[in-house]
Amino acid sequence: MSEGDSIGESVHGKPSVVYRFFTRLGQIYQSWLDKSTPYTAVRWIVTLGLSFIYMIRVYLLQGWYIVTYALGIYHLNLFIAFLSPKVDPSLMEDSDDGPSLPTRQNEEFRPFIRRLPEFKFWHSATKGILVAMACTFFEAFNVPVFWPILVMYFIMLFCITMKRQIKHMIKYRYIPFTHGKRKYKGKEDVGKTFAS
Repeated sequence: MSEGDSIGESVHGKPSVVYRFFTRLGQIYQSWLDKSTPYTAVRWIVTLGLSFIYMIRVYLLQGWYIVTYALGIYHLNLFIAFLSPKVDPSLMEDSDDGPSLPTRQNEEFRPFIRRLPEFKFWHSATKGILVAMACTFFEAFNVPVFWPILVMYFIMLFCITMKRQIKHMIKYRYIPFTHGKRKYKGKEDVGKTFAS
């Protein structure tokens, strides 16, 4: 291997300016993502705000319906992955490899682990909105289409997909939403102390 053959290195063995710039940019981006992790509500409010801005832009421009349809399908796909367990119980029914969700009352409790965690769901949904917003700046993505047909097809696809997902949830008895650990109340403390 000769000098400068590795990725991002200049002829003299030091990382190139472009490589250092994009590495630093990636570090700053990751730092902001790490800082935003505990603020779930704020993250989703920002994403909904971006989605609202996108919808207003599409409404005012009266176009880019194919991009909007693709964004809707992408968000539906993310949502289904968010609702699904990491290990599909229908695939684990016959084998005893690895953990599975409890199907009977007397089985041991196993926590619900999502196929797509909430943070990755939010991150992918936000990136999808930003990419769709960027596509509205290019006329090449403005394919003329009769948009009511796309809306009806999306609604039909959403209903069929959610019906199948709900049937799967009922069959394998899992609920993808939890409200935290149960808290048990003990006897009330009346404030009396024992004297010995």
